Formats: sequence, structure tokens, C-alpha cells
Amino acid sequence: MSVGLLGGSFDPPHAGHVHITREALKVFGLDRVWWLVSPGNPLKRAGPATLERRMAAAREMMRHPRVAVSDFEARAGTRYTAQTIAAIQTAHPGVRFVWLMGADNLAQFHLWKDWREIMERVPVGVLARPGARTRARTAPAALIYRRARLRAGESRLLARAEAPAWCFVNVPMVDLSSTALRASGAWPGGEG
Repeated sequence: MSVGLLGGSFDPPHAGHVHITREALKVFGLDRVWWLVSPGNPLKRAGPATLERRMAAAREMMRHPRVAVSDFEARAGTRYTAQTIAAIQTAHPGVRFVWLMGADNLAQFHLWKDWREIMERVPVGVLARPGARTRARTAPAALIYRRARLRAGESRLLARAEAPAWCFVNVPMVDLSSTALRASGAWPGGEG
């Protein structure tokens, strides 16, 4: 079984998350996608809304028979993505995992703790995000791992590829972000 992992604070979850999840299922040929709702993001100064609130909102937002919303990171006690992936692989031997991210995350992926371990541990599926395509393709991680890149036409091979492997795909984009929704007041009380 192949499972895409879409991690984040989901503060709040929105239609853009739903859209890239549905696209990832198709373009990467995944059997399932798990939303990993994190207790917090070490790269963000302010804390998110409560985990319970974000989990409930994510479950309400993402209703699909092949998608699950999980608090695995909180239950496993991991803080960083590399730790979470290692723990999830240990907990689910035999499952082929693919880390999913938007192009905006690839652009700053080299700032993540143990980002090379992530690249060496699981294939990475990168989905286009508004305004981030060029920055992502020229990001340090993209350049360092350029030989491990699958062409977009090979995207359905990603889940069976041995890490390091990554694939950047252009998909129809939805210009939404959790940051913008919080700033607009559409997610009142999102901080704390």
C-alpha cells in the first residue's frame, strides 16, 4: 500500500489542502493520504489553535474515503518531520510512504531540521503552489537532489521509487493559505 503524508498545522484547514490531497492521490497514484495534524510548527513563532479544534475542522473539511486525518505526531511525541516519518515507518512496516508538500515548502525545505534525512528516507511529492514554482525549482534541496528528480510524466512511479526520489508536478492551483485565512479573521482565535 502507498500512503501520502501531508503534514502541517492545518491552522485552519482549507479548500487548498483538500485540492492538493485529491490531486496527489491522482498524480502520484497513491492508495491513501494521511493528513498529519501537528501539535505545532517549530518554524512558526506563534502557536496554533488547539489540536482538538484543528483535528475537528480537518475532519469536517476533508471527507474522502481514501483520506484520514491523524494526530500521529502528538501521540508519538515527535516534534520534527524527520522524527515523525521514522516513527510512522516503524509503526507501519510494509507501507510505502511518500511525503507531500507544496512548492512553497520545497523552497525553504533546506531550513527544516534533518531535511536530508527526510529526502533519504521517503520519496517526496511536490505540488505547485501560487508564486512558488520558480523558487522551488531553484531551491537548495532541488539542486542538491536534482539527480533524484523524476519528470512530471513519471509521477505515478514516485510511490514505488527508492529514496531519494522526488517529483514536482504542476496541478491546477487554489490560491488559499492558512496564514491569509487567519489574518482575514476567517479562523477567529486561531492563535493559542
